[in-house]
Amino acid sequence: MALLITADQVLQGPAGARIKDGAVLVDGSAIVAVGPRGVVEALAGPDVERSDHPGATVLPGLINCHVHLAFDAGPDPVGTLGDTDDAALALGMADRARQLLAGGVTTARDLGDRGALAVRLRDTIAAGDLPGPRILAATAPLTPPGGHCWFLGGEVDGTAAIRDRIRRNVAAGADLIKVMASGGQMTPGGAAMWESQFDTEQLRVVVDEAHEAGLRVAAHAHGTASIVSAVDAGVDSLEHCTWLTDGVPDEREDVAARIVEQGIHVCSAMSPNWRAFIERLGPERAERSFARLRWMDGLGVRLVTGTDAGLPFSGFGDFVGALGLYEYLGFPLERIVEMATTRSAEALGLTDETGRLAPGLAADLLVVAGDPTTDLNALRDPALILARGRRHQNG
Repeated sequence: MALLITADQVLQGPAGARIKDGAVLVDGSAIVAVGPRGVVEALAGPDVERSDHPGATVLPGLINCHVHLAFDAGPDPVGTLGDTDDAALALGMADRARQLLAGGVTTARDLGDRGALAVRLRDTIAAGDLPGPRILAATAPLTPPGGHCWFLGGEVDGTAAIRDRIRRNVAAGADLIKVMASGGQMTPGGAAMWESQFDTEQLRVVVDEAHEAGLRVAAHAHGTASIVSAVDAGVDSLEHCTWLTDGVPDEREDVAARIVEQGIHVCSAMSPNWRAFIERLGPERAERSFARLRWMDGLGVRLVTGTDAGLPFSGFGDFVGALGLYEYLGFPLERIVEMATTRSAEALGLTDETGRLAPGLAADLLVVAGDPTTDLNALRDPALILARGRRHQNG
């Protein structure tokens, strides 16, 4: 059934693409027309269902490039996961997907779950049987024996095991491959955040095998050495990218230039609770950490948005809170909206499907009161959410 949505303005996605007194015509799961109200109304005809929103903005649905639906965002998500069977875990993941959608996220990239449950949830949502965003699922992330997030089932030891694990992920329905190039904080006894878990040649095997299957590679990389190896190997995105050596920031401008040249996207995966990060580290250390984002942006690195939702106190319903970090860092609001829509769609390989409002693309859109390019809080509590044309109305 066709739906005509009108508002004071339509943000088409790329920064600067704005239609005053605009409209979007949707038919089923797809966008049919976008343009000035009068033009689109004429295309729609007099009998189409209308949804009029004076004082509001229509924009593409938001994209969260880094979530973990298997984690509950509580104080001990790993322990909770270990105590939860697959049936209960699937129910929890479905609820967390619903929370993402209610917060305006119409596409989410899940970067590691247990038993490929995110694939099952992806397909159930796509079939219209549950509310939720479009999900891209990495399934089990590759890690060495006892390495970061080994408990998700992706332990590999040697080249043959790497290839086998990727082929098993592909068979399970993975949309991309995730590799833990460095250690992380969530795995007791594992490598430190800045320590590499795979060498460059092993990461090249990951990339070659994944690309042969037509899948992108996202590399969890906190350490500078792991970032260098991941760039040398040709990964498609870097997650966190905190540039650490022995726990100390160690940015490499020559490597950042190669990230730009190779078109690698970077997702810092900062939590909506980033203000607590400032309190924990102290203003000076936190500013040093945040400065890497300004530094990379200034060099032309393609930054995209993600929250690591599921980790302690990184919930699924406040994506807008995470975007506030970029406002705090001085990014123009119109660019932040672009990062969370058009640019993130580029990072996920979805430019022909979502991230913009254009004829032929999926009807993933939000209607919000006010103007998010002057106040990001306008993105909170959308009045209307469409995910592939299906309506989700809060309240």
